[in-house]
Amino acid sequence: MDALQQLVEEQTAGNPANGQKWVRHGVAYLAARLRQQGFDVSATTVYRLLDDLGYALRANRKRFTGPPHPDRDRQFDYIRRQRQRFAILGYPVISVDSKKKELIGNFKNPGRRWGGAAEDVNAHDFLDDALGRAVPYGLYDVRGDRGHVYVGLSADTAAFAVDAIARWWRDDGRRWYPEANELLILCDAGGSNSCRARLWKQQLQEKLADRWGLWVMVCHYPRGASKWNPVEHRLFSRVSINWAGQPLRTVETLLACIRGTTTEAGSPVKATMLGGIYEQGIKVSDAEVATWRLQRHAVCPDWNYTVKPRWTIF
Repeated sequence: MDALQQLVEEQTAGNPANGQKWVRHGVAYLAARLRQQGFDVSATTVYRLLDDLGYALRANRKRFTGPPHPDRDRQFDYIRRQRQRFAILGYPVISVDSKKKELIGNFKNPGRRWGGAAEDVNAHDFLDDALGRAVPYGLYDVRGDRGHVYVGLSADTAAFAVDAIARWWRDDGRRWYPEANELLILCDAGGSNSCRARLWKQQLQEKLADRWGLWVMVCHYPRGASKWNPVEHRLFSRVSINWAGQPLRTVETLLACIRGTTTEAGSPVKATMLGGIYEQGIKVSDAEVATWRLQRHAVCPDWNYTVKPRWTIF
């Protein structure tokens, strides 16, 4: 015990509230060090002795997010004020994001569901065994509490993301908001709708602002704040609960699970396939950027901007 205490003395951390302690190295390492000193002990014995000394087995905790961005609170306040303005005007506010990609095939889906017996699925999630990989892109209508998920079988690119938004506006948005000429998009700062992606802004210019004559305002949430994006907890969480424990063996099964989901207000979630191949790594030239009608806002200019149409549509 004295030899073990000497080994762990400089590697010990603890909780000042309850006196529990933990050590940086594992029991296998400590057992090997003790055997080098002539003690005939196993890792199991070291585990028991550490327990007697008041040590506990600990896992890492994700806690440190780095220094907060100086404009974090200003950005959240700005988003709040913009949502209030759009609510007063009766204009649409949508929250968008990509959900985790899903392998289509006989693969395990986390969670449990009621049934007579557990379903047998593949032991490993190899992409080669899959029929494809689905890319769900969610769109949540904040004012109407309506959800829509667009599913692609290609890459999760900015072109795919804007195609989903443009499809929503064509099929539903302009019908629900016939008087609106502005659209507010809330999204994360990274991914296919990244605040730094040129292709994202270029696609918004061409497929939304120019095609439909919309003033498209984009507000990105600060880095590490995706949980505040409404689509996460108002749409994606309910979809994940609905298909928990259900192997997504076909695309039809995935779409059926999405369509069987309802929002908090009871509205059924829509699901639509978006075909086509979306290429990755597309570059947008400086000459193309110069043609945009993009106005950056004074507060967090990298996170807030409005894309204006380059011509008026009659």
